[in-house]
Amino acid sequence: MNIARKEKKYLVNVYKKVPLTVYRAVGKYVFGDNGRRHLDFFSGLSVSNFGHAHPKIVSAIKSQAAKYLHVSNLYHTAPQAALSERLSNMAFPGKVFFSNSGAEANECAIKLARKWGSPSGKYEIITFRNSFHGRTIATIAATAQTKFQKGFGPLPIGFKYALFNDISSVKKLVSRKTAAIMVEPVQGEGGVIPSTEKFLKGLAQICRGKKILLIFDEIQTGMGRCGAAFAFQTYGVRPDILTLAKALGGGLPLGATLVSEKLAGVLAPGDHGSTFGGNPVSCAASLAVMELLDTKTLSHARSVGKYFFLRLEVLKKKHPSLIKEVRGLGLMVGAELFRPGGDIVAECLKRGLLINCTQDKVLRFLPPLIVERRDIDEAVSILDEVLTLSQWTSTKI
Repeated sequence: MNIARKEKKYLVNVYKKVPLTVYRAVGKYVFGDNGRRHLDFFSGLSVSNFGHAHPKIVSAIKSQAAKYLHVSNLYHTAPQAALSERLSNMAFPGKVFFSNSGAEANECAIKLARKWGSPSGKYEIITFRNSFHGRTIATIAATAQTKFQKGFGPLPIGFKYALFNDISSVKKLVSRKTAAIMVEPVQGEGGVIPSTEKFLKGLAQICRGKKILLIFDEIQTGMGRCGAAFAFQTYGVRPDILTLAKALGGGLPLGATLVSEKLAGVLAPGDHGSTFGGNPVSCAASLAVMELLDTKTLSHARSVGKYFFLRLEVLKKKHPSLIKEVRGLGLMVGAELFRPGGDIVAECLKRGLLINCTQDKVLRFLPPLIVERRDIDEAVSILDEVLTLSQWTSTKI
């Protein structure tokens, strides 16, 4: 029985898998079991920001694994201590809670916001239409997309949904019960839609004036993806709580909830926890990621991100009946189509390019930060071929 058939027989069917069985992955490339090389412009959904099997990350994993894999959060460990210090210095002064995933990082942020607001009767959290914050019961309640919520009710109460990039819609929802506003600087699953600077600064102003917490979900936008260590640094707006995951662990499961100094004492022993959160090996891998995430890398990400954006804009002019809009920030880029794009993704796969489609019509590109202009040229060339096949009609390839 081959791998695909075995998975179909034994795995719960919750993923729409593409016809690719991975044999190995190195740098910018993923190799199928047939030996075919694929240029990876998806990076495991922005997890492998430094490509696959980066030697520094692999070395850090091996070194820590030889010492100990797990000992429990009841004991002190050097990798956690070093990583929490590094994150606090890189983001803002405060403290860190480690978990295993983005959903868990956001769960922690939600619990912290509610406990902080509890003495004054504040528990509501404002999120935004087309947001995505995870797949647990609480985080799908925070996620303002009904397709993720359908069939899982009743959901936890206390979440209100405003319109993204519309500050007036936020003001209408703020009340004495509002504990926090939770936002992605760039909506990823929602269609690669960047916030405007005016919008985020407007949210910060509301939070300061109404004594509300500001939470930035940077699960996908963090760790250099948008051309800065964290996207909030690009906008010049610092949140009270920052959530991270995906690329944080360099390919291993790791989530983090960073809280500002004023919130550092809100959660007490017993209020929250995670058996595997902040696993020593994952933290060691993350420390290697931090070493790689230097000013040169971030400058490169901004530069090639601009180049990629311009190349896609040229492609938009060439295929005006297919591409509606190109948008993004840094190396988090989307091309919205006038029609569904699933078949375009499938055809790119056949030609050796891995991309993704979200919101049915938005091609999502998340190349590794180590991508070069020649890689972008190769990807755009493949995409051009596929779009030319498709022409301007709604007929699928």
